Amino acid sequence: MRNAFQSTKAIQGAAPISTLVEHQGIVYLSGVTALDPVTNELKGDTVQQAEKSLCILKEILESYGIGMEDVLKVNIYLVDMEDFQQVNQVYAPYFTAPYPARTCVQVAKLPMDARIEIEAVAAK
Repeated sequence: MRNAFQSTKAIQGAAPISTLVEHQGIVYLSGVTALDPVTNELKGDTVQQAEKSLCILKEILESYGIGMEDVLKVNIYLVDMEDFQQVNQVYAPYFTAPYPARTCVQVAKLPMDARIEIEAVAAK
């Protein structure tokens, strides 16, 4: 059985998705951008958006009763791979060893012209 969860920390109604879905103790989080769920505004460069996205991701996990230490896998989507090192600097403080597995790819475009989107898989 899968358990869907909608968080007030994520945007609502932007697409027919759940903020996260849990199945057999594994939690799958939908992609998170820096889009503010209250104002629907997207501000800042890639580094600022990465910080905001990670902060929102952390808040979503915590509202579900788990934390960043429970993250198993992270997927990062960047509009420009030139931002890779700067994103790593923002990303690093959010995790401790053993670090989650991670993939980072460049994409042509993201929703709302975001510069970065982050999704994760965690264990409950």
